[in-house]
Amino acid sequence: MSILVYTESENGKFKKTAFEVASYAKAVADQLGTTVTAVAVNADDVSELGKYGVDKVLKVSNTDLKKFNAKSYASVLKQAAENESSKVVVVSSSADSKYLAPLLAVNLDAGYASNVVEVPSSTSPFTVKRTAFTNKAFNITTIDTAVKVVGVSNNSYGLVENTGSATTEDFSPSIPASGVTVESVDKVTDKVTIADAEIVVSAGRGLKGPENWGMIEELADVLGAATACSKPVSDLGWRPHGEHVGQTGKPVAANLYIAIGISGAIQHLAGINASKVKVVINTDPEAPFFKAADYGVVGDAFEVVPALIEKLKAFKAANA
Repeated sequence: MSILVYTESENGKFKKTAFEVASYAKAVADQLGTTVTAVAVNADDVSELGKYGVDKVLKVSNTDLKKFNAKSYASVLKQAAENESSKVVVVSSSADSKYLAPLLAVNLDAGYASNVVEVPSSTSPFTVKRTAFTNKAFNITTIDTAVKVVGVSNNSYGLVENTGSATTEDFSPSIPASGVTVESVDKVTDKVTIADAEIVVSAGRGLKGPENWGMIEELADVLGAATACSKPVSDLGWRPHGEHVGQTGKPVAANLYIAIGISGAIQHLAGINASKVKVVINTDPEAPFFKAADYGVVGDAFEVVPALIEKLKAFKAANA
């Protein structure tokens, strides 16, 4: 009865979330006294999963799965769960996993708990802690079905390395016909993605125009961060819609979220509340964001940000 974990990859490379869910699955497996089996779809080097507690990898190589399709991927995971007699299936909280998890739960007649932030406090009954009300509260959930699907909230558990290694087994599930055809996928390249970023630098209308975004990108580059923006900024066409974070955009669960020139509308705060440390730079001391921030700087972004960049560069140079 191995714990099954879906390890996401892109262009043959595992995403950071793959190692986080593998680490989480290992902790659950230790509680239950069992092993971890990972499903890897079209991934190149699967051996690195062993460093995060995976005992066996079911390697799926199929050109029909090159583009993500929730129905097809849910079917693959169902067949893998049945093959391994898995009673617990662990996935991430990425957009793709949140799409496939409910379908997988239906296929397995399983209970599904999303946005889980800790290992189970009890395995009998199976009880987990989840975020609720757009990360403003926690919910304790008991899953009493025979099979359980657990969606781990991004950046909630972290990466935990182990000393083991994983065996590999080719797995060739049947791929069901789907009524959905993916024509193309447009992605930003050569940049840190918001979904995988540990640090996000975000800006709003306080930047006054797209021509001033250079300092935001420079700050992000110094920090190794992803860039993001508020909804009005993307609506105005100053930045791509793919950078819009918030309740109606992309959710952010970064370790550090820096908001520059963003007032902090409730929809924006709802989308970034899961971030661990929030820093705000704004000229308005009454901006709502300051109430949610861990650290706040009342000042002009055009003065504060360049000074911050110089300080960070000096610090990096001194510690190189």
